[in-house]
Amino acid sequence: MTLSAAELLASTTARLAPDPLANPLVPVIARGGANRETLAALALEQQWVIAADQRSFVHLAERAADIPTAAVFFASLAEGETLAGERLDAFAQACGVNAERTRTHEPRPGCQAYPAYVSWLALNASPADAILALSANFAAWGGCCARIAEALRTHYAFPDEACAFFDFFAQPAPDLDARATAAVQEALEEGRLDAAAARRYGRLLQAYEAMFWNALEETL
Repeated sequence: MTLSAAELLASTTARLAPDPLANPLVPVIARGGANRETLAALALEQQWVIAADQRSFVHLAERAADIPTAAVFFASLAEGETLAGERLDAFAQACGVNAERTRTHEPRPGCQAYPAYVSWLALNASPADAILALSANFAAWGGCCARIAEALRTHYAFPDEACAFFDFFAQPAPDLDARATAAVQEALEEGRLDAAAARRYGRLLQAYEAMFWNALEETL
């Protein structure tokens, strides 16, 4: 039986869901055990990630110019990264990160493997396959952001504006989900989706995200 786009997105997300015990850092932040230096490192690395992902999504939207459903999805992602970047500034400032530290920060390779691979997808993956892979990864990332946002308020007394970056990714995005479903459904109907390739891409995205958290663990 052929799966619908909604069923394929749900099954792929479930299949690629990471082991919740495999993340070494988010549980520490969630219980208030991370120091300010760890939070600052998280902000600094995200400054690089957000900027890189925004450009990758713009490129994917341009590549998908002749596939309106996919182009709209990637344009929405690019706009979202821009909005997230604006919210990230308040978190960085609350962690004590100033302009000079941002300018001189040396990014960790393990933290930047994820955006590097998103850039690879932007250059090499078919738009439909990239949508399926990215959508599966977003669920895990959103869950981490929800836990961090709660911890920042509960254990670190951060104001709402300093938590807004994580709130942004933690909140449901029904419009984005609908755009992903429409694009994947169209690709299924037109035979443009390689589910096996998409799962491979999604597996690598999850692995690179795990590297991000593992690389930050050294700051604890």
